[in-house]
Amino acid sequence: MTSFLWYHYVLGAVLIVSSIIIVIVVMLQQSQQEGLSGAIAGGAETFFGKNKGRTMEAKLAKITKIVAVVFFVVSLASVILFAFLN
Repeated sequence: MTSFLWYHYVLGAVLIVSSIIIVIVVMLQQSQQEGLSGAIAGGAETFFGKNKGRTMEAKLAKITKIVAVVFFVVSLASVILFAFLN
């Protein structure tokens, strides 16, 4: 039977917290789907007309990307640590 070390608990906690944050942030984001009418007529807003960097959607997208990278790196690190140190 293996005993868990401190980093097992830390990595597990970071994975759980980051996965919960990803779910919450993705659910807060608005859908980008405009339907068939948006595809035919074109979007109502242009890229330069919308202040893309300061909107709530842009901030949520940035948070999603950061937390997803953290989740991926911690997952990869935990697999490597568990495979080679146990």
